[in-house]
Amino acid sequence: MGTDCELTLYADEEALADHAADLTMTEVWRIENKYSRYTNDSTLAEINCAALHGKQVEIDAETSKLFDFALEAYQISDGFFDITSGVLRRVWDFSTATIPATTAIENILPLVGLQKISRRQNQLHFSIPGMELDFGGIGKEYAADRCADICHDTGISSGLIDLGGDIRAIGIPPGSQSWQIGIRHPRDTEVSLGNIQLTSGAVATSGDYERYIEVGGKRYCHILNPHTGWPSEGLACVSVIAEQCLLAGALSTIAMLKGEAGKEWLKKLGVKHCWIDDQLRLGGNLGALRQD
Repeated sequence: MGTDCELTLYADEEALADHAADLTMTEVWRIENKYSRYTNDSTLAEINCAALHGKQVEIDAETSKLFDFALEAYQISDGFFDITSGVLRRVWDFSTATIPATTAIENILPLVGLQKISRRQNQLHFSIPGMELDFGGIGKEYAADRCADICHDTGISSGLIDLGGDIRAIGIPPGSQSWQIGIRHPRDTEVSLGNIQLTSGAVATSGDYERYIEVGGKRYCHILNPHTGWPSEGLACVSVIAEQCLLAGALSTIAMLKGEAGKEWLKKLGVKHCWIDDQLRLGGNLGALRQD
């Protein structure tokens, strides 16, 4: 998953917790290996090989389900949540403090757009050679939900799955009324701005502080706007609570991509959320954060 992952489980017997932990870790690796963009033998690699050559490819039921979710997120976000936008990494390199030329961004934007992919039952057809899919925006969240399902089916009634800040709760911790989920300051990750009280479901956070570059005193984060090809602006981080981590992660990412407009968008949706803008002002409807 390319990040720190932590699993907390409570059980009457250690053997039960160990068994559930083994099953969940196996599932995380299965999803990682299936949808990783860094290996040549993954399901995603097969899809992107077809996309590169403008062909069609058959997908299995699990991949079809993820694609359908991504398509729904694309539609409700007015195209901001777009799993074809990974091609923008070809011009944006966050390992170097270099901004790509405007022409380079403009030249690659025609390869972005989920609406350009035709779907017929279990087949995807890429009419524009050079496109690609990237499940990086939903992979960890999907894995967190799958792990929670496995733990529940195994007999675990209390636990917490944390995959790089994408968190899914199973019940509540013994002797407590909720899980305490800390929200980090986006400019000082050693500082907590407060806790979210999570009693069920999931919380996911998107922010501009994990991968970014600074050029001329301006921060450019890795969350790239598929409409413009440029990094999102206006919000420093967004946290959303939902029943499923997959949904929480998509909503927090969409809000980041919408920038200032993401505040009102989340408010209209009525989901539990909090945000910190790039001026470090706090907001949302959780009432859990403090202004330092």
